[in-house]
Parts: sequence; structure tokens; C-alpha cells
Amino acid sequence: MVDLSTTYLGLRLKNPLVASASPLSKKVDTVRRLEDAGIAAVVMYSLFEEQITHESNALDHYLNLGTESYVEATSYFPDLEHYNVGPEEYLEQIRKLKSSVQVPIIASLNGISTGGWIEYARKMEQAGADALELNIYYVDTNPEVTAQELEQAYVTLVADVRQQVHIPLAVKLSPYFTALPNLAQRLVGAGANGLVLFNRFYQPDLDIEALEVVPSLVLSTSDELRLPLRWTAILHGRVAADLALTGGVHTAQDVVKSVMAGANVVMMASELLACGVGRVAELRTDLQRWLEEHEYTSIEQMRGSMSQRAVAEPAAYERANYMKALTSYDNRIY
Repeated sequence: MVDLSTTYLGLRLKNPLVASASPLSKKVDTVRRLEDAGIAAVVMYSLFEEQITHESNALDHYLNLGTESYVEATSYFPDLEHYNVGPEEYLEQIRKLKSSVQVPIIASLNGISTGGWIEYARKMEQAGADALELNIYYVDTNPEVTAQELEQAYVTLVADVRQQVHIPLAVKLSPYFTALPNLAQRLVGAGANGLVLFNRFYQPDLDIEALEVVPSLVLSTSDELRLPLRWTAILHGRVAADLALTGGVHTAQDVVKSVMAGANVVMMASELLACGVGRVAELRTDLQRWLEEHEYTSIEQMRGSMSQRAVAEPAAYERANYMKALTSYDNRIY
């Protein structure tokens, strides 16, 4: 029997299949079915910085309403610095999931700025989360902000969150950085135990009749695997962190490629949303069959076997790949 077990963020997992942040974690019953189908861990839907600060500001407004007329009334108000504000439903969902399933539950905190909202990292740990994924989703449109300033903001945020928790911390990144390996190394130095490659930025569309910018969510396909696959292969063995590949994982072959590139786990949402949670069992069976047919004894044996450091032609992950791709297409023209 092939050993499908792996480790991620210090957690021993029965296989590399992880449900990434999505609405699937909003119902306890759905997470139970994911566990029954064979999922190894679940990343919860994200709690956004904006949600926390909005509710905190709203509470502050109502608590202080009328205090200009009755100054003595402020003595009856709780200390807001320690007051338990914000979306408590999220913390309660962590507790419910931890009491209902055995697989690790990874909380997800989405934001960019430093501030009081990151105290929710500690509250997530107290609620029972096994690990925390910091989902840094940010598009800077200010031409005065330099790349160095933006990267430093990421590093500072990770360091601040690290101070709040003792549980393992992963950082979910976008691919849009000039010197990604350097940033990855700095994030690990700031306290990240793992890196999740990559965040999918949902691009808005234009309604040319209503003249509005409209949100647009399109599920991923296996074609999107190549970008995170490339950077997983480049970073494997170069940064002292576990790697999770997400975006474009739909088949057992996608899982195999990801692990060969160096991923500890693969995270998926689109495939499960499109095909149902039962798809996990099919992927696990297909993965086991592939490894047996190719005479692998474990996931660990396969991991990183096609990373940049392991392949015969490391330049294939760099400029050489670009030139070969163009040359190969030239040959199709007649």
C-alpha cells in the first residue's frame, strides 16, 4: 500500500489533499462530508480585515452615542481595547468544526494593514484553530508606493501576526512580485512556517450597457496550474518553509505534478465547488493508483523530484523555457 501521508505546518496529514478557503467550510455538515470523502485538512473561508474594523467601529459609535451630553456615562462602558468585538460567528464556527471533525482546521485571516484587527489571529488560536493562513490580498494603485515599501508592509504584517499566535502560520501570496524568492525568504524570517502559492486575484469585468465595473468570479482550470507549479519548483529547497500549491488543481495528475515540484500539500476549491465534495474520494483513489502503477512507495519519495534543484536542466524553469516554447510553436506554422 502506497503511503499517501505528508506533513504541512507541523501537522501530520493522511494525504496531500486540502480544501482551500471557500464557502464549503461555512456548514459543519459539508466539512463532515469532506472528511468522510478523505480530505486531509480544511482551510476555512476568510475573515476579512474590513469585517472586523467595520463592526468594531460600529460598536464604538453606539457605545459613545450621547456621551457628549452625559460625560459621566463613559465610566459605565467596557474597555474597548479588551472588548470582544467583531464577527464572533467566525470564531464560533471554528469551535463547531473542531468539535465535529478530526481533520485539522486552518483559520484564514485576510488583510493588509497592521492594527488592532490582527488580534483576531490570537482569538482564532484560542477558538481551537490548528494553524492560521494569512491571506494577503492587496492591489496597490498608488504610483507613489514603491515595490520595496509594499514588500516591507507584507513582512511587517507577518511579523505582527506572528507575535499574536503560537500555532503555525502560513502566508498566501500573489505571484506579482519582481523578486519573489527574496520576499519569500524575508517572510519566513518574519515568522511564516509555510507559503501558499498563489492567491487568485478575481479581475472585475465591465458592463458596457450599465457603464459599471462588476465583480466576476470564474472557477479555475488545470491550465492555471503552470504558474504555481513553476514557482513551487523554484522555491522548493531554497526557503525553510512548507509549500502549498493552490490554483488549477483538478485531477490526480495535477496533484502528482504539484508534489513532484515540491509541494507538501495541494489546495483546491474550484474542483470541489464544481463537482461536489465526493470528488475528493475519486482524486485520492486516482492518486493512489498512479503511484502504484509508477512504483512509488510514498508521497515523500516523490516530493521535489522535479524541482529546479533536482532536474537535469534547471534553466528550463527560467528564460530557456520561454525561448523553447516560442521555438516549438514556430515549427507549427506552415
